[in-house]
Amino acid sequence: MSILKIARMGHPVLRRPSAAVPDPAAPEIHRLVADMLETMEDANGAGLAAPQVHVPLRVVMFHVPAGRATGAEDDLPAGLTVLINPEIEVLDQTQDVGWEGCLSVPGLMGAVPRYTRIRYRGIAPDGAPIDRIAAGFHARVAQHECDHLDGILYPMRMTDLSLLGFVEDIKKNFAEAQDVEPE
Repeated sequence: MSILKIARMGHPVLRRPSAAVPDPAAPEIHRLVADMLETMEDANGAGLAAPQVHVPLRVVMFHVPAGRATGAEDDLPAGLTVLINPEIEVLDQTQDVGWEGCLSVPGLMGAVPRYTRIRYRGIAPDGAPIDRIAAGFHARVAQHECDHLDGILYPMRMTDLSLLGFVEDIKKNFAEAQDVEPE
């Protein structure tokens, strides 16, 4: 396994849609997933998408730490989820604004509106289908990572750019941002 270099905002790989993975069980996909996991853990991230490590394929991973889950239905802690060729279906048009950071936008965080309840589907690295309903942070992290597959970074979703700032300043001035991890 290897720690991969993370692409930063401005790199072309983060601005374009990613290609579907033709064979989720291919050895190179398993190697990519292993390297992405090591990279995400090394960077202390909550999620990572393949384009963030300069690979324009539709692969994402994320987890839901206990401290970020509300315990409400569909918003429980979740271990590592790896999705190949994911799709998101919005189940509730309600949006909530929450703080987000991103490994590809280092040092900054912002308040981003996201749908509060979604269904996501995809293929696990072992070829098994994944079909889950998610709410709260679980829904937020899934949407954030899948946005990377379409060339979207969280500042592009923000509706109030006055709420984009440096991590240390935002955490100092907004109590609800204290425990935000980069996604």
